[in-house]
Amino acid sequence: MSGARTGDLDEAAAEERVPMIRRVLERAAAGVEFLEIPDAERAVAAAALVVAQHPAGGPEHPAGGPLGSGYGPSEPLPRFPVELRTLAVAALDQVAGGLCELAVVWGEAVDGPKWRRDIVRLRDVLDPPVPPQEETLFAV
Repeated sequence: MSGARTGDLDEAAAEERVPMIRRVLERAAAGVEFLEIPDAERAVAAAALVVAQHPAGGPEHPAGGPLGSGYGPSEPLPRFPVELRTLAVAALDQVAGGLCELAVVWGEAVDGPKWRRDIVRLRDVLDPPVPPQEETLFAV
């Protein structure tokens, strides 16, 4: 199986689930070609699953977020290796970039800014932005 739709995850043996998520994220993160909508959607879903296991992420709410209402695997997923976080960040960067059909479509949609905020929110859980420094370290 090259894709990882939630139905695929539910049908896959437990030992196949992490490799499925990894392949989806690797494909999106590679950035070697124009990322088409199905691959981008799978990458966002895979990244959301990684975020759900992150200590700062928590489980996605079934009625909201980038997976939408009622989406997500019905079977529990194994614990993801930490290195999938970096891969998910790279995949989300590609999805939000200019060489992604999904970003182009959402860029023209009324809800495009909300979609982009959802992508940034997922990314920020995995790779938090550095907060601005409030105190002066060296006085000149």
